[in-house]
Amino acid sequence: MIIIKSDEKTDAGRVPSEAEFTAMAEFNQEMADAGILVGAEGLLDSGKGARVHMSGGKTTITDGPFTESKELVAGFWMIKVDSLEEAIDWASRVPSPPEIETNLEVRQVVDAAGDYAETYTEELKEGEDKLREQIAENQ
Repeated sequence: MIIIKSDEKTDAGRVPSEAEFTAMAEFNQEMADAGILVGAEGLLDSGKGARVHMSGGKTTITDGPFTESKELVAGFWMIKVDSLEEAIDWASRVPSPPEIETNLEVRQVVDAAGDYAETYTEELKEGEDKLREQIAENQ
């Protein structure tokens, strides 16, 4: 996953220009043509969201906006590549206008059956497989 980090401008509701949308669409198409793009979405600013915090059996809801905008996510790409190096290579190609500071984070999605094999039972894996089938049918 390539995560686009937010900043003060994006979290203040900055709307990308037509040129920025065009560059992003071309980048997305390049990844789709390479067969690696699984999904990509941008997120609205935190003022249009909320935080849900759970601790000690209690749930606390905090409406946005949130003050620490550099800790927020502005969007993401889900890609399927063979290595961290390849993911970093794709992340380094993300269009970034010179007047905008772009911060990305590259993270591997968990494969519970492989990454947590000691506690992820066959029964859990079968349940996840069924869930993924259901999700695909709903698309």
